[in-house]
Amino acid sequence: MNSGDWRQLALPRRRLPPILSRSSLRIGAATSAALFLCAAAPGEMSVAAFLARADALMPLGPLAIATPEGHRLKGEVIAAGKRYKARIDAQRRAGRPTTSCPPESGTLSPDEWLAHLRSYPASQRPRISISVAFDGLMRKRYPCPR
Repeated sequence: MNSGDWRQLALPRRRLPPILSRSSLRIGAATSAALFLCAAAPGEMSVAAFLARADALMPLGPLAIATPEGHRLKGEVIAAGKRYKARIDAQRRAGRPTTSCPPESGTLSPDEWLAHLRSYPASQRPRISISVAFDGLMRKRYPCPR
C-alpha cells in the first residue's frame, strides 16, 4: 500500500440533512452562546431572584459560598461593584459630582448585603437590579459631604 491508499480505507463521508449541516450547527452554537451570554450579564439579576437563590443556599451555612450557585451570586455582587467603581471613577475624572463618596477600598459582609437587599419592599424587588441595589447601598453607607 502506498501513502495515497489511506483514503480508500477511510469511511465514506455521509451527507448531513440540511437542518444538520455544518454551517447551521455553527450558527446554532453561536446563537446559543450569544443568548446565554446576554441573558447572564452579571449585575443585572433582580433583587428578587438574588434573594430567592441566596435563601435556597442558607441551609448550607458557610459552605454555601463553595457551591457553584454561591460563586454565581458572589460574581453578581463583584460585577455590580466593578461597574459602580468604574462609573464613580469616570465621574471624578470628568469633574462631575458623584452619587456617593466611598473610600478607595472597603469590605461588605454577606449579612450587610442581604440586609440591604431585604430592605427593599417585596413588590419592588423584581424590578430592581443588583447594580442599582449596590449603588443604593453605597449612597446609604458613604454619602458625600455637602
